[in-house]
Amino acid sequence: MLPRSRTLPSRIYNGVVEERQDIRHYLQVEVQPKPHGENEAINPQANYSKCFDDDGRLKRTGTFWTASSHIITAVIGSGVLSLAWAIGQLGWVAGPIVMILFAFVNLYSSNLLAQCYRSGDLLTGQRNYTYMEAVKANLGGKKVLACGWIQYLNLFGVAIGYTIAASVSMMAIKRSNCFHKSGGKDPCHMSSNGYMITFGIIEIIFSQIPDFDQVWWLSIVAAIMSFTYSSVGLGLGVAKVAENGSLKGSLTGISIGTVTHAGVVTSTQKLWRSLQALGAIAFAYSFSLILIEIQDTIKSPPAEYKTMRKATVLSIAVTTAFYMLCGCFGYAAFGDLAPGNLLTGFGFYDPYWLLDIANIAIIVHLVGAYQVYCQPLFAFVEKWSAHKWPKSDFVTAEYDLPIPFYGVYQLNFFRLVWRTIFVVLTTLIAMLLPFFNDVVGILGAFGFWPLTVYFPVEMYISQKKIGRWTSRWVALQILSFACLLISLAAAVGSVAGVVLDLKTYKPFKTSY
Repeated sequence: MLPRSRTLPSRIYNGVVEERQDIRHYLQVEVQPKPHGENEAINPQANYSKCFDDDGRLKRTGTFWTASSHIITAVIGSGVLSLAWAIGQLGWVAGPIVMILFAFVNLYSSNLLAQCYRSGDLLTGQRNYTYMEAVKANLGGKKVLACGWIQYLNLFGVAIGYTIAASVSMMAIKRSNCFHKSGGKDPCHMSSNGYMITFGIIEIIFSQIPDFDQVWWLSIVAAIMSFTYSSVGLGLGVAKVAENGSLKGSLTGISIGTVTHAGVVTSTQKLWRSLQALGAIAFAYSFSLILIEIQDTIKSPPAEYKTMRKATVLSIAVTTAFYMLCGCFGYAAFGDLAPGNLLTGFGFYDPYWLLDIANIAIIVHLVGAYQVYCQPLFAFVEKWSAHKWPKSDFVTAEYDLPIPFYGVYQLNFFRLVWRTIFVVLTTLIAMLLPFFNDVVGILGAFGFWPLTVYFPVEMYISQKKIGRWTSRWVALQILSFACLLISLAAAVGSVAGVVLDLKTYKPFKTSY
């Protein structure tokens, strides 16, 4: 998981500030050492020691493998389960082509973004600890504010999307057992509200853990879980294709006149659904908004961007292979009727125990992924609050709280209240808007262009001082503009999907 230890407030015991010189001191102003001579400039080891990195913080211990696991945890999320539906809207030709194009765009833009972790020299330059800091160092001005709003609203949206996905998987376990007992005679309708509340309570507890570098294993567990349910989805898709004896689907996607749960597909709806599919695929690849935070966990030398580049190549290659297999076999198994969520849309009923295992894996993965995405937002709000009210005991004080079988927990009341409110709010919104595919599409459309393409391209141009109207500048701008059009199209399709869903929607009374 993403380390949080570098953003915690200084401790105050009974109103007395404990002066500390370690990385937990929230308000510590750190001046990174700069080379004073030619020898220091060409020797990156000069500012390193056995315990501290060149910025005076404790040595980072992240490796190629931990970075890869963080990325896979963030990328192979609930989005993989909507890919069969997405390919179903686009067809056998456009579906796989769009998926591969998104993979290459993400790979290229991630490489540009990784080079913005340090300002100036890629090996010895000033570190940028967050995405926002990288934008501030390279672009500055109003773009920093715009980046912050987009990034943190997207993180907030991801938390809502994951709450919906987790509750759907919880219900799927109950429904698959119900189907098995009734032999498929009982429709087994149920409300999602109780399951969303359950997931929210679990996240409230996990959100109180301040130091996720102490539970780094959670990313590994989450990555294993994502491979587990992706493999089950793939296996069931292959088995269904074998059972059918042929590949379903068409070259151009879902046929006009097809009867779905939302009604008969018209030519207009086919257009909206195709655009929405672009958003679903974009969401399935999104991790740029936490790339810098992941890179800040990597040790050096070698230069962090080199390790990060290798990690992104491996992670995107692995996820694309899984995505192609899961999406294509899911579409081949169900054709036009491919469900919005492969493991919970009940294209499959048996073996019910295997579906239960897969859905449990989804839930465990989403518990971890929720924290991966929310930690940067938690850190930002807590750091801002500590600077705003440095003398407030409520904001900055930590108190020892003995917990049996755990040890001493450092309780901070602001962290307790703010993170609890955050989880409660995301849970309430999820209960109000339980449209999995539409929410996924909107999130993908909203975050893809600015965070994955625009800011990395602009920062790279600024850092490398690429001149306007040079061939390289023009090529980067064409890439950015093309991705903007895709984002706008996906946003239109997803909003149209929400409008259609709202016609038959009652607040807090959605059942599956």
